[in-house]
Amino acid sequence: MTTERQVYLVDDEAALRRSISFMLRTAGFNIECFESGEAFLRAAPALAMGCVLLDVRMTGMDGLQVQAAMRERGLALPVIIITGHGDVGLAVRAMKAGAVDFIEKPFEKARLLESLDIACKHHGEEAEIRRIAENARVLLNVLTARERDVLDGLVDGQPNKAIAYALGISPRTVEIHRANLMLKLEAHSLSDALRIAFMARMIGPDTALPPNSSAN
Repeated sequence: MTTERQVYLVDDEAALRRSISFMLRTAGFNIECFESGEAFLRAAPALAMGCVLLDVRMTGMDGLQVQAAMRERGLALPVIIITGHGDVGLAVRAMKAGAVDFIEKPFEKARLLESLDIACKHHGEEAEIRRIAENARVLLNVLTARERDVLDGLVDGQPNKAIAYALGISPRTVEIHRANLMLKLEAHSLSDALRIAFMARMIGPDTALPPNSSAN
């Protein structure tokens, strides 16, 4: 088993640890579980390279606190955030702090494996990271300038009313742009759209993207 196939699961729900462990072992991963952020951090300095599946809401240290502690201690393991449906805002904060992806509960096996593939490539060859980012950028290029503005606001965690105020348009117009960008990106949820936006930034800020000429 290579270290690229190593997964560290940090979650305080025993049932979830069991189900994810079974799912990943049958997919060929080696998995080690931790029932708290504190337990993971104690063991982390001696762990081999791998990907960390980190629940955002736990008793004791939450996922964001664990992520911050990893950064302070120089632990360069790629992190995937596990989040509940109502925790997308927290997941966005985690992505801004360096997480490579996030998945919402309940998630399917294919979605989890996709996320792990992204994380493994994140500490792999630079060419693979660039390919993922470029694919995301191609998707974003179908958006109008105004749709990109709305998506940027969503990435910043702003509600529709705040985005509308910042752009000088009505909340209803924001809703229309939001619906249109979701359709163009083939995003089934807000988290899908946010993942694409963050993937596009894996090799640099999205300000480096070619500007879209349409301002509708």
